[in-house]
Amino acid sequence: MKGPVVLLTDFGLKDHYVGVMKGVILSRVPQALLVDLTHEVPPQDVKEGAYLLGVSYPYFPKGSVFLGVVDPGVGTLRRALVVEAGGRFFVGPDNGLFTWIFRDHPSAEIRALEERRFLLPKASATFHGRDLFAPVVAEILKGRPLSYFGPVVKDPVQLSFPEPEPFPGGLKVPVLRVDRFGNLILPIRDKDLGGGPFQIVVEGERLPFRKTYGEVPEGASLALIGSDGFLEIAVCQGSAAQRYGPEPEILILWS
Repeated sequence: MKGPVVLLTDFGLKDHYVGVMKGVILSRVPQALLVDLTHEVPPQDVKEGAYLLGVSYPYFPKGSVFLGVVDPGVGTLRRALVVEAGGRFFVGPDNGLFTWIFRDHPSAEIRALEERRFLLPKASATFHGRDLFAPVVAEILKGRPLSYFGPVVKDPVQLSFPEPEPFPGGLKVPVLRVDRFGNLILPIRDKDLGGGPFQIVVEGERLPFRKTYGEVPEGASLALIGSDGFLEIAVCQGSAAQRYGPEPEILILWS
């Protein structure tokens, strides 16, 4: 049996939605191991879900099955997908949620989920997570090949994310996301900094580049490479988003 099953949704935990999806999987594969990655993706925020899935999936073993449901287009003509990439499996809507997976694995096997025999009786048009995706996850756990579920897809939906803008002597860098601590996550990795001298300027303020938050006094701003491997703008025991706003001018100057 493949596994574990890793769930990512925007359902929250107040309602019953997450629990019943787990119930459908367990009713078909009682020994399934279920892991909650997060259910606190902001409602309908596919980009945030794509980011969280993209930076998290490599930490799970091969054979893992990811069930992703951030699906504002549920019940419309948007496709549903079953994907195998890097020895892992992904089930969910074709709305860009798997963008980072496709970037990392250009040769991923992508199938349109058209086989409907595993739909629950009286399936709802508004809860594919329970009625379609969860049963398909169970079939993957049992070893069902992806070819069973539908035809190959060559044009999955992929989202665009902010990219740095080069200018003579440096880069203008947008904010990729803001985490719950108010850290500004930037689309720059350590390797993009080139190993040479550089300066980081936020709203005209030059920030020190450090290894961790506590290397500056409380309340001081800094830049660092965060745990997801991206450059961050942070405030020690504070919020960079509150200090600078969610979209400040950020420059990297080669010096």
